[in-house]
Amino acid sequence: NKIADLKMKKTNFLILTLTLLLGCAKQKNDLIMFAENQSEKKIDILVDGKPFTSFIWPDNICKPVLYPVIASSGTEVTRGYPIKPKAGERGDHAHQIGIWLTYGKVNGSDFWGNGSKGLGIRNANGGVIRHDKIEKAESGKGTGILESHETWIDSAGVEILKEKSVYTFFAKGKIRIIDRSTQLTALDKDVVFEDTKEGMFAIRVARQLELPLKGNIELVNADGSVTKTLDTLNTGITGNYTSSEGIQGEAVWGTRAKWMKLDGKIGREAISIAIYDHPENPGYPTYWHARGYGLFSANPLGVKDFTKGAESVNFVIPAGKSATFRYRVIISSGYHLTDKELNAMEIVTPSKKIKP
Repeated sequence: NKIADLKMKKTNFLILTLTLLLGCAKQKNDLIMFAENQSEKKIDILVDGKPFTSFIWPDNICKPVLYPVIASSGTEVTRGYPIKPKAGERGDHAHQIGIWLTYGKVNGSDFWGNGSKGLGIRNANGGVIRHDKIEKAESGKGTGILESHETWIDSAGVEILKEKSVYTFFAKGKIRIIDRSTQLTALDKDVVFEDTKEGMFAIRVARQLELPLKGNIELVNADGSVTKTLDTLNTGITGNYTSSEGIQGEAVWGTRAKWMKLDGKIGREAISIAIYDHPENPGYPTYWHARGYGLFSANPLGVKDFTKGAESVNFVIPAGKSATFRYRVIISSGYHLTDKELNAMEIVTPSKKIKP
């Protein structure tokens, strides 16, 4: 157990230049604490007593997620729908909630799209990620660690994977960071992640952070109902992607990059959200399933879709063996992160240092 814990700690992301990046060496580190509410099936993550995010596992969704995700200013950067719909936001893809890690084809079951028909509605071929227990909730100055254990159950009700996820939360000044390290262990049979674009580590962002797009879209009304309408104005829709390779806008979809940034404004507040791939992840640097309608996802296993059939991969975790996926999310409030700042916060590992 001690060896496994040490190995897990070594895979946690390191921030070597955070103080320099923020330019705020005199700022205090904020206190990160956890507040568990078993009756509501959630754990709130608090920064100096104020909400940062919540780890939730209600019965009406098909996997644990972090929701909502809140910038240092108190502004929610994730979409409210379908849990707490807000008038004027999109009412599509009900399975895309907060921040999550799932995949679309795992031994034939769809863990990604399950719940797409609405809260509490399971798809016929849908897989479920069952939350089992919280192993650790460690508060601290500037850093908090949450360790959670789950089981992946296929559409026939068979347990196929055990999951151990370590979430490390950082807070300092106007920056919030979430690192996730997820170890997936196959049970008594090989587990095949068949090539598909529907995956893997993702956030569904607030309407204002989407890219300006025209066409028929589904919007939430004041009463919570959803209506398909033609949006030609894109009022207040401000988002734009930039990859570590310099690609921007919708053109980032299906490209590979070490990190991807989404800039935008919610009202007058500048917001950046960046997702990093980890150098020791399968398929590094990852492909990006990043869409203009607010889905911001890293997927290292959807090669066939992203290369238009030129390449393909079927990722297998043999029975009794494990694979680990690691990602970082950075959220800035009040200003947009520059490429130089993002490169300074690239992930390093004990075995491989990545230079900016």
